[in-house]
Amino acid sequence: MNGRSVLFCINFKNKVMGIQLRFQLLVAVITLVVVIITTLSMSRGITGAPKLVEKKLPKSSLSGCDFYSGKWVFDNQSCPLYNGTNCSFMDDGMACQKYGRKNLDYLSWKWRPNDCDLPRFNATAMLEKLRNKRVVYVGDSLNRNQWVSIVCILESEIPKHLKFVHYNGSLVTFKAIEYNATIDFYWAPLLVESNCDDPSYHRVVERIVRVNSIEKHARIWKDADVLVFNSYLWWRLNLKVLWGSFESANAKYEYLGMLRTYELGLQTWADWLDTHVNRTKTRVFFVSLSPTHNRAEDWGKANGQNCYNETAPISNVKYWGSESDREMMKLVEVAIQKLNERSGFKVELLNITQLSEYRKEGHSSIYRKHWDPLTKEQLANPTSYADCIHWCLPGVPDIWNSFLYAYLLYL
Repeated sequence: MNGRSVLFCINFKNKVMGIQLRFQLLVAVITLVVVIITTLSMSRGITGAPKLVEKKLPKSSLSGCDFYSGKWVFDNQSCPLYNGTNCSFMDDGMACQKYGRKNLDYLSWKWRPNDCDLPRFNATAMLEKLRNKRVVYVGDSLNRNQWVSIVCILESEIPKHLKFVHYNGSLVTFKAIEYNATIDFYWAPLLVESNCDDPSYHRVVERIVRVNSIEKHARIWKDADVLVFNSYLWWRLNLKVLWGSFESANAKYEYLGMLRTYELGLQTWADWLDTHVNRTKTRVFFVSLSPTHNRAEDWGKANGQNCYNETAPISNVKYWGSESDREMMKLVEVAIQKLNERSGFKVELLNITQLSEYRKEGHSSIYRKHWDPLTKEQLANPTSYADCIHWCLPGVPDIWNSFLYAYLLYL
């Protein structure tokens, strides 16, 4: 064999080996891709939805736990549950960081019950629990505060194109499309019909309530799987009771006093639940009074001061604010007890009042959008326009929703 033939054979052999190596490499790459795809498919399940991590039971039994007796502990590792500046649906009345709050310690307080561990809110697990269901928060702006909280918690785990919020008068709807889950807020500050029912124009000089009329509102939430009610602050004035309709020329008005009027309104609410709630489908919750911090003298400060400039919770475990009405709370407890005894289903009271009493620093204060222009006098005295009713988010209402989460997933 001459030199040219030898060289040809060597080159040919090298080419063949090169092709074989490339073929083997291609087979190896394809095999690796198949293994990866198979592994991902198995981990995601047949439907393609992410597989939930197996729920771990709380360290101690939740069924016998008093969630509402405990203390606030500073925890900047696990709190907050979401980034408020990234929440797509944050309300400007609650967006304290956006409106200049610099002291952010309020974000890092976690509620710890005395006799159990409150399960951490898992947004994906909650969305799975609410798949194909409708939740409706019904009440006033404090309930809206809680609604915004849960929307911010949940939407952080949902891609942008798979969620939206729709506004329709008194009804605001959040939709998690992939889960077919709906979470609504419905404005009904007195639960029953009143002249304060317009969600935008409810600042009336004289508040009038129809204590025996609820169907106007109830028809909106009657198909819900979960109902979360609240109603307190709007009853604190001496409401005028209307017997008859607003359109009737023969309607009668009378003053019955705050407690009696509130009692009648709760009775109408309870009667509607007794008659219309599907006991095998719907779970019902009532959120207790959300405390205000308008009187700093309650916690030892000077008269005329309020929550403005407060940076830490109240440490006195026996603290109770002078604006929180125990008699009103008792009326709710009695109404729920009677309803539970006669109706064969259980309304849960989310008793958030005492634990929220401690959080004097958690309010929106001056760190919010101001709907009306501030005067020179107000600007010179920030205490005069501090909001010590509503709460910063993230913040205290996130804990209220953690209780709801525990009930829905564990109890």
